[in-house]
Amino acid sequence: MTTHEVPQALLVHGFRARRDFGFGGLSRTATMLAAAVLTADGLIATQVPVSLLVTLPLTLVFFGLLATRRHGMSALSYYWAKLAWKRAARYDANAYRRLLLPHPYALDLPGVGASSTLIKAHDPTTGRAVGVVQNRTTGYMTVTTLLAPGGSLMAPTAAVQSSLRTWSAVLDAMSTDEQIKGASVTIQITPGAGAALGDDVKARKNPAAPQLATQVIDELVRTMPHATASVAPWMTVTVDPDATAAPPADLAEKVAEALRVVDSLDLSGTGTDIERRATDVDLRRIVRSAYDPEVFNARDAEFRELSWAECGPQAADDDWETYAHDGGVSVSWVLREMPRRPIPYSVLLPLLAPGRFQRRITLSYRVLDPMEGEAVLEREIANAHMRAQATAEVKGRAKWSQRADAQRAEKAAAQVAGGAQVVDWTLMVTVTARSAEDVPAARQELARAVKATRGIRMRPAYGAQAAVFAAGLPLGYSPLVKD
Repeated sequence: MTTHEVPQALLVHGFRARRDFGFGGLSRTATMLAAAVLTADGLIATQVPVSLLVTLPLTLVFFGLLATRRHGMSALSYYWAKLAWKRAARYDANAYRRLLLPHPYALDLPGVGASSTLIKAHDPTTGRAVGVVQNRTTGYMTVTTLLAPGGSLMAPTAAVQSSLRTWSAVLDAMSTDEQIKGASVTIQITPGAGAALGDDVKARKNPAAPQLATQVIDELVRTMPHATASVAPWMTVTVDPDATAAPPADLAEKVAEALRVVDSLDLSGTGTDIERRATDVDLRRIVRSAYDPEVFNARDAEFRELSWAECGPQAADDDWETYAHDGGVSVSWVLREMPRRPIPYSVLLPLLAPGRFQRRITLSYRVLDPMEGEAVLEREIANAHMRAQATAEVKGRAKWSQRADAQRAEKAAAQVAGGAQVVDWTLMVTVTARSAEDVPAARQELARAVKATRGIRMRPAYGAQAAVFAAGLPLGYSPLVKD
């Protein structure tokens, strides 16, 4: 579906990245750092004037790295991160090997999942078991809800509008609940070989059906053997059970408080159906099959006896642009920039289309409370006008892009004054190949899917492949949640 096929009422907009104000287009942090470097050069030159022959060229190179952009970030940040990663790789800090050690936490999950632990709880409202992931460091708890795959491409415009308004109400409820720290929605697409589709059609085909219908179905099965895929969507909500007037006294009460908070979020009417709360077995399956896709369709009995640490990889290597683990090699990309024009609500459809490789798409949210959101927008408006004013003083007039950016910030503030919410969010995509030889094909498939969105810009998660890989799993980790 293209943009011109989507009604005007179903176009979404209002995306804007935060921008600090600094000298010469630099950020505030970069400006302060540059000022400190110049001050240091001046102090040294007062004692040893000849030192300017060395310090000035280095300062110019430093300023050039600050002003130059590389993959949506300053070149200095990019090369500093690469230097830090190479230093870690030299000491094998980016490699993980699961060993049997006497330390009680020696078998924890690697990386950002090391502080997580799985709790099997009982939900009295449904009478079923529920899996809750606790972060031992922060005390936060994450509850995962399994969703039923569906779509709204063929739904009436009014139905889609209603779903968007309901989802907005859910985000509004998150903004006023101090216990909800963040949430994410993940859709995992695992391609199938087509045998399951053929077997299912064969079992359900009516022998008394018209010959034409039978021929059409048989032709569909024959010509589309690789179009099947298993779609597994879920939503995770991170809760701070202690952020209440009467903090829970023990672990059981904390789990009960986390479940109560998540149950208060009503997803009915958002265009998706709730299947059930994820059990401890479901969480083990999701995590283990991410590291080893071969076991995705294994029986529940094979996951029931696994410890939480055994759901992770036996070995993993976090490289600059790839993440090698038990069952393959994964490539993760993160959001760089959203289009500045209105986009259709179905813009992510190319990313959700099945391909040759397993793909996991995650939208991570942190809804700002009304006071914080208003303060952020007021600061953004001030920064936008200061950038335009500084450019006008130097060049005689502000850039049109700066004027438009200030107008977008003012429009966002007007929407917030009318009841809208400010949301920090990001998009992460992980594609997993079964072998290192398939990584170029997987990367090309992902690049084509991103390009097909016609406007969304993404980049590889340089030096953070393992962290972004884990952010798409129900491990209780989100890059937007503040400790």
